[in-house]
Amino acid sequence: MLTMIAAAGMALSMFTAPTAAAESDPPADRVVIDVVTVNGSGCPRGTAAVATATDNSAFTVTYSDYIAQVGEGSEPTDLRKNCQLGLRLHIPQGFTYAVSQADYRGFAHLAKGAQAVQQASYYIQGTSPTTRSTHPFGGPYSDNWQFTDKTETAHLVFAPCGEERNLNVNTELRVSAGSSGNSSSFVTMDSTDGGVSTKYHFHWKKCS
Repeated sequence: MLTMIAAAGMALSMFTAPTAAAESDPPADRVVIDVVTVNGSGCPRGTAAVATATDNSAFTVTYSDYIAQVGEGSEPTDLRKNCQLGLRLHIPQGFTYAVSQADYRGFAHLAKGAQAVQQASYYIQGTSPTTRSTHPFGGPYSDNWQFTDKTETAHLVFAPCGEERNLNVNTELRVSAGSSGNSSSFVTMDSTDGGVSTKYHFHWKKCS
């Protein structure tokens, strides 16, 4: 409902709000990101942290309890985990942004015949969601993993100039036993030491 209201209001403000101009270096003033909403089995409250890069080129999301698993000791609901974050970005006046790239990282241990899938999408409130990216991989596998989604410059969606709207970030992990039987398999997008995080890259423009 919030997205629908924002989309309707957007048409009324287009005639008065500043518009995005040419590509720009990141603003010098600090970008502040507040976590407004947290929903999903992959990110129980208190297990997702957001930090902005010191040069304002990107921000990271670090999870501490994001794991999908099957096999001995797991519950039927453990095979799929998801997380939906609503982030409010406070950016310096005179700038707007789009997300140009997302780097997803984690660890997987998959028995032979097991399968895992990482999915993700993100969008600025009041705009159309990005196409959900899907990255499958299979066992045997026991190592770190990384997937990168990039958006071409011509297809970037910028936040409206002069407005604060939530950036909605959606991710999902799934694992299936496949032909591995009851062997234990899991896939994570979490980090116990803060060293593994999802990174979202900004593309900045000045407003005119």
